[in-house]
Amino acid sequence: MIPRLRSGQVPRLRATISTPEGKQRYVRRLFGTIADRYDFITRALSYGQDRRWKRRLIALAGITADDDVLDLACGTGDLLFAAAPRARSAVGLDVTLRMLELADRRAVKARTALPSHAPRRTPHHLVQGDMLHLPFADGRFTLVTTGYGLRNVPDLAQAIAEIHRVLAPGGRLLSLDFNRPANAFVRAVYLGYLTIVGSLFGLALHGDPDTYRYIPESIRGYPGAAGVARLLEQAGFAHVQVIPLLGGLMALHIATGTAPNARATAPAP
Repeated sequence: MIPRLRSGQVPRLRATISTPEGKQRYVRRLFGTIADRYDFITRALSYGQDRRWKRRLIALAGITADDDVLDLACGTGDLLFAAAPRARSAVGLDVTLRMLELADRRAVKARTALPSHAPRRTPHHLVQGDMLHLPFADGRFTLVTTGYGLRNVPDLAQAIAEIHRVLAPGGRLLSLDFNRPANAFVRAVYLGYLTIVGSLFGLALHGDPDTYRYIPESIRGYPGAAGVARLLEQAGFAHVQVIPLLGGLMALHIATGTAPNARATAPAP
């Protein structure tokens, strides 16, 4: 039986995440709750394509031994651990402590499984922090990656500005996330599907059908791939590209950071 919405539940959730403060509090509580099931639900909702998309992101990043990588909303470390062996340095940042604990456990397990003669891996560092206030110096990184990070920040423009700040001129940003379909009918079907499937998973995994209803609700308030591309250009990024995935239901963004004074030539908001 498909779980039914409790009276007023979705309007309350929608109202909560409609303000930066409310969304920040809600997201922090939510990801602390779902951290141990995060990898499973990500694979399930992507029909098992999540790993392939992340491999594509890493390939498109063109990581070299001269790169200093920052993976934002790193979760349990998929992108971070794929990037680290290729880079000079790698840092993963997440606001949820439990996610970082799981990432660290995963890293320890991988290290102990390596044979003694295996080549030394690039060390990585895990940092608990907020994407709106990155604890790093200007121009610190040559590459920033994020998987499902931008959609969850309470202030998207501020998060993008922070990413631009910590990227060296010429550095790259690559982001993987859900899209918000422009076609109203497609969007309604897509969000309805995510609501039903998310409710079933929430009930099965957490005993609460409301757990994953945040996903479709976060997409409703998201500007979509084209809107994010405009925000990137307004923040001073150049060569912004959008690569549709899963028939446009998901998207990869690629953009290049510019020198701070280049922001003056960006389109007005």
